[in-house]
Amino acid sequence: MGFLLTEEQTMLRESALAFIAEQSPVAQQRALRDSAAPLGYAPALWQQAVELGWPTAALPESAGGLAMGYPGLGAIFELMGRHLAALPLLSHSVLAAELLLQVSDAAQQARWWPLLAAGDERVALALDESQHHWPRPMKATAERTAGGWRLAGDKSFVIDGTGARWLIVAAQVAGEADCALFMVDAQAAGVRVTPLHLADSRNHARVTLEAVQLSADARLQLPDAAAALDRALDCARSCLAAEAYGIAREVLERTVAYLKERVQFDVPIGSFQALQHRVARLYADVELLDSCVRAALSAIDEGSGELPLLASLAKARANDLCERLLNEAVQLHGGIGVTDEFDLGLFLKRARVIGQTLGDTLYHRDRYARLKGF
Repeated sequence: MGFLLTEEQTMLRESALAFIAEQSPVAQQRALRDSAAPLGYAPALWQQAVELGWPTAALPESAGGLAMGYPGLGAIFELMGRHLAALPLLSHSVLAAELLLQVSDAAQQARWWPLLAAGDERVALALDESQHHWPRPMKATAERTAGGWRLAGDKSFVIDGTGARWLIVAAQVAGEADCALFMVDAQAAGVRVTPLHLADSRNHARVTLEAVQLSADARLQLPDAAAALDRALDCARSCLAAEAYGIAREVLERTVAYLKERVQFDVPIGSFQALQHRVARLYADVELLDSCVRAALSAIDEGSGELPLLASLAKARANDLCERLLNEAVQLHGGIGVTDEFDLGLFLKRARVIGQTLGDTLYHRDRYARLKGF
C-alpha cells in the first residue's frame, strides 16, 4: 500500500482490510456473479459498511461525516480492488455526496444530507447518454411548468442505478448555457430503470424519463452546477483509479507468486530473465500509478486547481496499466489464465469495465491535453 495516510486514516484502512478480507473475498464476487444477484452486491454487506461509517468517511463533520479525507476513502477503494468487493460506494458516497454537499439551500441540505449517512435509500447519478462517457452536451431536457419541472430523456450506464431510490439527473434547461441537476424519485411516474448486464456483473442501469413531473424544489440549488459536476466526476475518477491500482497491485503479486511456484525444465519459470524483465517493467508502472493516484486524492482535500489534470492523469494511467498488466498476467499464467475457474478472469473483467467508466484512456488523454492548452 503506497498511500501516505494519517494515523486515523491508517486505522480506517486496517479495519477495512479486516472487514473486506473476511466478509467480501474474491469468492464472494464469484458467488454474486453465478447467482445473478439483481443489485450486483450483497445488501447485508452494504449495511455493514454503512454501520462502519464508510459512506461518510470523506464527508466533513458538519455533514455528519468522519472527515477522513479522500486519501482515507481511496484506501478503501484500493482494498475493494484487491478483493473485488462490490459495494455502491462510488455512486452513493462520492458522486452523489459531492453534489449534495454543495447545495446552498438550507431546506435541501436538511432534506438530502441525512440520506448520505443512512445508506438505506441510495442515490445514483444519471449523467451519460451513450456508450461513451461524454458529460456535455446532453439531450435530456427539463422544461418549466406551472407547478415545477418536466423531465424527458434517456440515460445510459447509470452506476448502481438498479435499486437506487433517488436519481440525480442532469438535464438541459432551455435558455441556460449548462446543465441543471434534479433530484428524482426513481419510483415516480414516467421513470423506468432497466438493469444492464456488463462483463464485471456489477450494478449498472439504463434510465428512461418520459414526461416526469417534478416539484419546483426538485432542482438542486448549486452555486455553480457545472463546477459541482466536474468536481464530483473528478473525485469519482480518482477513486476509480485507486480501485484500479488495487487490482493492478493484487494481480501483480499473484503473478509473481505463480512465477516462483511454476516449474518448467526443472526450475521455477520466475528464474527466466525474459520473464523477470516483463515483471520488472510492470512493477515500475504500478509504482508510478500509486504516485498518480495519491496525488489526485490529495488534491481533492487540498482544493487544488490541479485536480482536473491529476484526476485525468491518474485515470488514463490506470486504464492503460490495467489493460496491459492483465494481458501480461494472463500470458504469464499460461493456459490456466484463461479458465473461468481461475480468479484472474474476474479481475480482468472488472478492470475492463473500470477502463470505460467515467472516461476511457482516449477521453482523459484528450482532456489532459486540452487542460494544458494543446
